[in-house]
Amino acid sequence: MSLENLLNHFCDIYHNREDETTPGYGLPSSPSFSYPEAPDISRQTCHFGVKSANVTITQTAPANLLDAKIKLTLSIDTDVRRGDKIVDCGTKLEYTAEQPVNVRDHHLFVYLKRVEGQKPL
Repeated sequence: MSLENLLNHFCDIYHNREDETTPGYGLPSSPSFSYPEAPDISRQTCHFGVKSANVTITQTAPANLLDAKIKLTLSIDTDVRRGDKIVDCGTKLEYTAEQPVNVRDHHLFVYLKRVEGQKPL
């Protein structure tokens, strides 16, 4: 099986941006992190590898919480970084990227973490 045949999903990638903000009142500025409104990379081909043992769903009101650790496979030329927000184009679920791993200069895989509310790190 070729890598192109494996990559059967699409995702949007948002790079984490660092800005300097000040709370005012003469206090010094400190770094703040945010994601842009538009994705840095749109409809990137990928493959979401989901194992049912890595997914837990907690029933809460008004919605259930999904806590998952998912393996994302990408082509080697994809610009993905630790802390990026990854949005599955099919389900619109948001994930946070862990450290990308280069597999013998052939492809990348990144573990994704989904928690209650996706926020910049």
